Amino acid sequence: MVGLSEGEKEFIKGGISQDLRADGRKRYTYRPIYIETGVIPQANGSARVRLGSTDVIASVKAELGKPSPMQPDKGKVAIFVDCSPTAEPIFEGRGGEELSAELSGALQHCLLGAKSGSGPGIDLSSLVVVEGKICWDLYVDGLVISSDGNLLDALGAAIKAALSNTGIPRVHVAVNAADEQPEVDISDEEFLQFDTSGVPVIVTLTKVGKHYIVDATSEEESQMSSAVSISVNRRGHICGMIKRGGQGLDPSVILDMTSVANFVSRQLIEKLDSEIAAAEADEDES
Repeated sequence: MVGLSEGEKEFIKGGISQDLRADGRKRYTYRPIYIETGVIPQANGSARVRLGSTDVIASVKAELGKPSPMQPDKGKVAIFVDCSPTAEPIFEGRGGEELSAELSGALQHCLLGAKSGSGPGIDLSSLVVVEGKICWDLYVDGLVISSDGNLLDALGAAIKAALSNTGIPRVHVAVNAADEQPEVDISDEEFLQFDTSGVPVIVTLTKVGKHYIVDATSEEESQMSSAVSISVNRRGHICGMIKRGGQGLDPSVILDMTSVANFVSRQLIEKLDSEIAAAEADEDES
């Protein structure tokens, strides 16, 4: 929990009202973003994202499984987040467990369209090997190393980068694949790159006083009345939306927030594309 004096609280609110935040940013400006890929060699894909002093890692593990009877033409993706107690004292015990569950659920909703995985964020049909019989199950794990606000956006960016870094082994299915469980041969040399073109970014707008800001720090979050997280893909389509905080929001404010998130998402997608490409180039050279 961030402990601030009354003077510090007024300084934060006053700066936001004048579009000059405590760290010099404007309301809709992100902190510097740094990305590394391939940080966990044992995973099929991984990435580390630093957003100011917020530091997170995402890894992807691919395993063969069986499609759900309700969705025989789709693979499965499960997202889990762990908040390291070293990142923040309140992550010790129950506090960390509750936040981990909240972040996991929010990411699932924003990127996959809730538990069904029927949303437009990640194309699950690309994970099917044999319809109704064999698919890829992707286990996405997020780890919070250091927390200074805006964890959801940072984790969303790390997952996008980790999926871009993910290589899924090519699977050869036996010709006589009429069996209930066909025989497969998993290649050790051929890998298919996961298509992340449709994976959205998450933009969280945090309302402080009469205004809202992007990429809030922990101190700024401590002064918020509410926050809305909106996932937007590169076509400008909204894939998911989550509100937190006790204060209700007028529908007109939600519409304005959506418009701002759409505008900001274009800049964020461009920045992430550039950082991911640079990180993967560095990884290839090393």
